[in-house]
Amino acid sequence: MQLTHLHKAFDKLQKKYGSAELDSIYGAGCVNGPEICFIFMNPTGKNVASAESWKGLKAPWIGTKNTWKLFNAIGILSNVTLELILSKKPNDWDYRFAEQVYREIADKKVYITNLGKCTKADASYIKDSVFKEYVGLLEQEVAEVKPKKIITFGNQVSSLFLGKAVKVSELRKQFIEKEIAGNKFKVFPVYYPVGQGMRNIDKAIEDISFAIKTTK
Repeated sequence: MQLTHLHKAFDKLQKKYGSAELDSIYGAGCVNGPEICFIFMNPTGKNVASAESWKGLKAPWIGTKNTWKLFNAIGILSNVTLELILSKKPNDWDYRFAEQVYREIADKKVYITNLGKCTKADASYIKDSVFKEYVGLLEQEVAEVKPKKIITFGNQVSSLFLGKAVKVSELRKQFIEKEIAGNKFKVFPVYYPVGQGMRNIDKAIEDISFAIKTTK
């Protein structure tokens, strides 16, 4: 469920840019030609798997709730699993449950990752110059996973990944092709639906659903 050979490179950048007491969070899910790859911004200490004491799967959104509601709304997480997630406090997550959730994500042919794997204690702003150090590694990650479609969340992530200024509000239900290692990938920039971006979650759900269904 993870490209473990990339972890050392991410850990090196964690020491440089992340919070000293926290670990990197890596991409996880289907690593062999998923239908969709979701690219978020960067993890925070709200992810219980970022604690040094957590020895299980270190993957996005473990111990949180809102993003799993999004995944349920677009049909890649079952009602049963969402109910279990919503019933748990962050520290109620254990290694087995985290694996169970991501096994379901993998079975749905989905891969979830972040542009930056540098875990910060909070959601403080990260400069473009920091994220740019991750772009090459993210491109390698995408090239190996080979998703059919990519969803990038928010202007900052979309712009850095695509290498040009992007406004998601002007690209709704549209994709931009990005070539990596000789392969072309369809990239759909959408609104960031987490934190302050929750006000745009309905638009994000609408546009992601369109991207999933489109065959163009």
